[in-house]
This record gives sequence, structure tokens and C-alpha cells, in this order.
Amino acid sequence: MPGWVWAVIAVGVVVVLALIAWQLMRRRETDRLKGQFGPEYDRTLESTESKRKAEAELAARQERREKLAIRPLSQPTRARYLESWRVVQAQFVDDPGTAVIAADSLIQSVMAERGYPVEDFEQRAADVSVDHPDVVENYREGHRLAVARGSGASGTENLRQAMRHYRALFDELLDGGGDSTAAWDPTANGALSTAGDREASR
Repeated sequence: MPGWVWAVIAVGVVVVLALIAWQLMRRRETDRLKGQFGPEYDRTLESTESKRKAEAELAARQERREKLAIRPLSQPTRARYLESWRVVQAQFVDDPGTAVIAADSLIQSVMAERGYPVEDFEQRAADVSVDHPDVVENYREGHRLAVARGSGASGTENLRQAMRHYRALFDELLDGGGDSTAAWDPTANGALSTAGDREASR
């Protein structure tokens, strides 16, 4: 067999092996991103044009997050935020809409305290999705309901749901250790039900 034929075969083998190696690398990267982002991986995939763009976006989020100096809260700071949440929850009884806006602001304050940039909501959600992929959708939904409240398009039940969504992320941001907002769930002691009943009676 002529030497040039062997050369062509060798090049072909190299190309095939390179393609196989590239596919394996892409598969490992896909598995890594799925493991890192969980449900956020599927959400991003659904909202982008292709799997390649979705994975590039998630990888870019992770790279950006690695450049941020995210820090834990000190115990006194954590206790202060826990008390602030109690105040917001109590406010829900008499003024659900204002309480939801306050909860949204409180989340931003906690994020800023921990080192997350807070200038733009979509960027905040993207940044927090790297560390808290299982609850970032709670943040988006809570924010959506808070914005709807501002336009007068959100009733008490939606506001109740917004508070629950915010609480899920709030617990995560406070690291879920020690005291927990679960001890004073927004539905506890009938607080949210009372607000709902008041709304219904108007």
C-alpha cells in the first residue's frame, strides 16, 4: 500500500480520536454543570437557543462567581437579620404588600453584606444561582410577585407565596445554621391566614 494512503489513514484515525476525546470532554462538562446547577441547568437550557449557549452561560456565571469575595455572616450580623425578618413577617399581618417589598429589600441587604453585587436583579439571580441553585427560582418568583404587587396586580395569596419564596433564599443566604426562620414560618400562628381573611373581607 502506498505510503500516502497510510498517511491519510493515520490522519483519519487522529481526527476520529480527537472527536471522541472532545465529545467525552463535553459530556464531562455537561455532567459537571448539571451537578453544580441542578434545576437551574434545565431552566437555562429552556431559555436559551442551544445547549452550547446554555452551558457557556452557566460556565460564565461560575467564572464570575469565583472572582467575587463572598463571605459568611458574623453571628451578630446574622442575628440582626433574623430579627429583621421577624419584623417583616409581623408586618405582613397588617400590610402584606409593604411586607413583601421589605422582604425583597432585606434579601438585597443580606446579599450585599455577603459580597454579592446587587445593582441589577437578573445579575443578582445569576450570581446567587451558582451557590444556591435549588432556591434561586424562589428568588425570581418572589421578585416577580413583588413587582406585580407594585403594579397592583398581585393579591394576598400571591404575596403570601412571595414571602415563602423569599424565606427559602433567606435561609440559604444565612447558611441555614443555628436559628432558623422555620421556627417562625410566615404561616405560623395564623399570621398569613389572618392577612388573607382581612383581604377577603374588604
